[in-house]
Amino acid sequence: MVHKKYISEIVVGGIFLSLIITTIIYGNALVISNPSIRLWNWNNLMLILPLIPLLFLQEKASLPSIDTINKKKNGWMSTLGVGMIFGVLDLVVVKIIMHPEPYTQMPPFLQPFPYSIFLYSSGALDVELYYRMIPTTIFLLINQFYFKGKYRNGLIVALAIITSLIEPIQQFPSGALWFVIYATISGIAMNAWQFNNMVL
Repeated sequence: MVHKKYISEIVVGGIFLSLIITTIIYGNALVISNPSIRLWNWNNLMLILPLIPLLFLQEKASLPSIDTINKKKNGWMSTLGVGMIFGVLDLVVVKIIMHPEPYTQMPPFLQPFPYSIFLYSSGALDVELYYRMIPTTIFLLINQFYFKGKYRNGLIVALAIITSLIEPIQQFPSGALWFVIYATISGIAMNAWQFNNMVL
């Protein structure tokens, strides 16, 4: 019998797995007619599997449970709104300012719609898991069990800084100085916001 407490985690885990499996199958069906698309394969699914047990350890690591996040007033709407702001800013900078003329072929940073929804969502899960969820959960679990939560605030600050810097540094942009500055600040701000949503 599944404990009622874990129903939300099971549902979310099932949605994540379904999304990734759909992305893999959909991409492999499209690649026949569009060899240039980016693919996820079954190895990507294996890399995401650690997400499932981590969902059940959030409260033990002094992180908000999925039910707690769901109960936040306007939590999902504010997240969607902030995500839209980052998306619109990138659209203005990359398309309108840097490349106002029409594309003659699909640029390498885009993928065909609606496949792009599945690919980018699966990629976001991958980033969230390895850049934030795994290190944050492990360090906070260690702090809870060995130090009784004594260093939580300091760990949160350190993890917020480190996890916000990892992706922007790994994917450091090239191009005009103004664009490098914009992309770096935008990347750090986006990662900091995502960390904030996961922890608070």
